[in-house]
Order: sequence, then structure tokens, then C-alpha cells
Amino acid sequence: MPHLVILYTPQLDAETDLPALCRALADTMIGVKDENAKAVFPVGGVRVLAYPAAHSAVADSQRDCAFVYLNLRMARGRSDIAKKNAGDALAAAVRAHFAPVLARRHIGITLQIDEGAEVFDAKLGNLHPLFNKG
Repeated sequence: MPHLVILYTPQLDAETDLPALCRALADTMIGVKDENAKAVFPVGGVRVLAYPAAHSAVADSQRDCAFVYLNLRMARGRSDIAKKNAGDALAAAVRAHFAPVLARRHIGITLQIDEGAEVFDAKLGNLHPLFNKG
């Protein structure tokens, strides 16, 4: 962890580069620092996944409104400054990415960051060792 999941209305596939957004947000997460200039997120734990909603209804039926929901889930233990830095950095990256879309259509964008106590948390893969070298 941290995992950033993006859910969006499917008309956006034709209007913006979602793979580029995923890469930009992953790079943003990797670059976030805390108050001691230490990385907030481990490189091997960063995940950004985007899914078009199979079905959706946004606002009224009179307009073709789009929507993007971004949810960053992270484990507890980071300082308030680190969390704010992450939120500010991600919000800036999202604003920059969607600026051209916002200029030509109605779109709602929500970014939420959740932090919580895991009831169960197993990490079964082998990505972290790639980035934890000496």
C-alpha cells in the first residue's frame, strides 16, 4: 500500500489519456515527501488502477456529464503533514491532467484519501524487494 483506485465514466476514455494519468499519479506519489524530506510512500507499494464504470448516471439526464472518483487508501502511521503533502500533490496532478477536459465539458472530480486500521493485511508479492536494495 498505498493504492490509488480511479473509477470514471467511460466517455472519458475518448477524451483523455487515462494510462498517462495513472503514470503521472504514480510518479507523483513516489515523489511526495514528508516534513523531514523523506519519501511518504514506498516505491514498491505504489499502485494506481483505473476502471471505467460499466453503468453510471451523473447529475440530470439533460447533459452528458462525466465523473472521476479517485480514492487513495493508505495504512496508518504517516504524519498530518505527509498526508496533506500527498493530497496537495495528487490534487495538483489531477487538476493539470483534466484541465483540457474541464475547459470543454462538465465533469465532477472527487479525490479522497482514506487511512485505516486493517483487519487483515497480507502482502504476498515480490515487488518490495526490488526497491529495498541497500
